[in-house]
Amino acid sequence: MRDHLLLCPPDYYGIEYEINPWMDRTRNAAPELARRQWAGLSEKLQSLGCKIEVVPPQPKLPDMVFTANAGLVAGKKFIRSNFRFPQRQGEEEHFEKWFADRGYEVIRLPEKLFFEGEGDALFCGDVLLCGYRFRSDIRSHQKIGEILKCLVLSVELVEERFYHLDTCFCPLSEGAAIWYPAAFDEYGRRTIRHHMKDLIAVRPEEAEHFACNAVVVEKDIVLPDNSPKLCAALRERGYQPHELPMTEFIKAGGACKCLTLFT
Repeated sequence: MRDHLLLCPPDYYGIEYEINPWMDRTRNAAPELARRQWAGLSEKLQSLGCKIEVVPPQPKLPDMVFTANAGLVAGKKFIRSNFRFPQRQGEEEHFEKWFADRGYEVIRLPEKLFFEGEGDALFCGDVLLCGYRFRSDIRSHQKIGEILKCLVLSVELVEERFYHLDTCFCPLSEGAAIWYPAAFDEYGRRTIRHHMKDLIAVRPEEAEHFACNAVVVEKDIVLPDNSPKLCAALRERGYQPHELPMTEFIKAGGACKCLTLFT
């Protein structure tokens, strides 16, 4: 059971630039509401038995709250992200220090080989599914496979609103997954269908509420609210969905999973 999670408080969170289609500096997040929503997520995860650790937020790094993008953890290895956009590159040293101070082997990919961590790399059993195009470079996947000695499957993302893999795909247990098929090219859809036994397709209106951006704790699924069809499908399969308001983080293109990194 993966139940250790790294979060970052939203002390400096806000829409200060625009690097994805969701971000609009004229439609900023409400700071107090964002803090309440973040606290609600942390409290819910703790109630499900998760151990929460916190990395200190840093001024002028508003997106540091989205810890999923910090890197990828496998055992005591931490593959640090190389962010594509300069606005987020300042986060790298802070996440690297946090993991190094706790005894992780920090691994850096070659410079300019863009990779945005668990946002674009999700384990499905022993297989690592990796997304590319908008944020991560497909060439980074080969390096990660060599480092972790695991099978890596690369899938191309084609809808810019779903710019990270974790915005449109969420592995569950025993070969099941939530996904939004329209976010992938045809080859990616075939690849996912071939390797997953049970796929729950999310409707467009629920995908746009970031329904796929969920945190899985065994049979408990923590996801943004306003996804009744997906929640019904999850309950039919024996899962327990927990819906939370995530409006202030969706404004920046993230939700439950984006705010958490499995360690």
